[in-house]
Amino acid sequence: MSNIVIKTVSNNKELKEFIRFHTELYKDSPTDIPYLEMGEIDTLRSDKNPAFAFCEAEYYIAYRDGKPVGRIAAIINKRANETWGLKAVRFGWFDFIDDIEVSTALINKVKEYGRARGLENIIGPLGFTDMDREGLQVSGFDYMASMHSNHNFAYYQEHMEKMGGFTKENDWVQLEIKVPDEVPEKFAKVAAMIEKRYNLRARKMTKKELVSGGMGKKFFDILNTCYSHLYNYSRLDDAQVDDLIKNYISLADLNLITIVVDDNRDGEMVGFGVSFPSFSEALKKTKIGKLLPFGWYHLLKALKFHDTKTVNLLLCGVLPEYRAKGANALIFSDLIQWYQKYGFEKALALPMMETNEGVLGQWQYLDSREVMRLRSYTSKIN
Repeated sequence: MSNIVIKTVSNNKELKEFIRFHTELYKDSPTDIPYLEMGEIDTLRSDKNPAFAFCEAEYYIAYRDGKPVGRIAAIINKRANETWGLKAVRFGWFDFIDDIEVSTALINKVKEYGRARGLENIIGPLGFTDMDREGLQVSGFDYMASMHSNHNFAYYQEHMEKMGGFTKENDWVQLEIKVPDEVPEKFAKVAAMIEKRYNLRARKMTKKELVSGGMGKKFFDILNTCYSHLYNYSRLDDAQVDDLIKNYISLADLNLITIVVDDNRDGEMVGFGVSFPSFSEALKKTKIGKLLPFGWYHLLKALKFHDTKTVNLLLCGVLPEYRAKGANALIFSDLIQWYQKYGFEKALALPMMETNEGVLGQWQYLDSREVMRLRSYTSKIN
């Protein structure tokens, strides 16, 4: 008889235990990083995450002999289900010791949650929305993790396959791009041509334009347009956009954000690229993902003083009619010059769907390589 006990997280103390399980499980891993605890709390608490306006969730911790041995989140994104005609419960924040009994018990708990609500399928790992980490890592285990993507031991994939009934739903690929010594000639030529032919140009923003001038919101208008057709995308609403701008985008070094405007439309923004210095090394130094007492210092050094050789390209969106004109070249031609000035040696483009050929194709003129692959799975709820 199994001695595994699954408990539902019911208060803030248990939520912190849920969050810290990953940190404890991976404390000896040379490639893992602790996720920022404050950010995890803001995502998982219903009174802090605006996605709960259309989502519901429960979190579970698995115990054996009183010791935590696994965790999982059950999430229902009603907006995505309605948009895509699904009856699906998502699972995320899925971590466990190398014991198939533990991982199966956790997955079964999410199935039970979905079944009780009349749902038919289970999919994941997914978050509340596409702004959360997605996918289970299936390759690149020797590559340093990023705070923006999931990282797990290789045995997770073995467990998903041993459970039976799960099939691949989607793959994301993560690319590392070598920052060139000079802007590639192809980018430079295309950028010059479209500036002249289409009256487009790349430019920077002020903090006022970003936060209160509406340009930050325009990012996500473009994103909603560009991503609307992509797998399981859940449209971002005003409350979510305000939260993302306030708590994340507004912290950016504005030299690492480039927008493209159309001067034929009175300077209307038609594309953007947002990048941040990598926080991986800084978070590794915190050991437990907390800002206090000295975690803030390491993160500040990365954010303000670029104390890292890696830059993360977090978000990039260009309206379809301008992507066809080559507006992406304007973004990258500008950003590459800033990467060079700051001494970044490589850029990490965060997970992109393997079927998104338009986005993946934009790296063909740069020295890039796949460093990680993540996968979501689906199964019927029996």
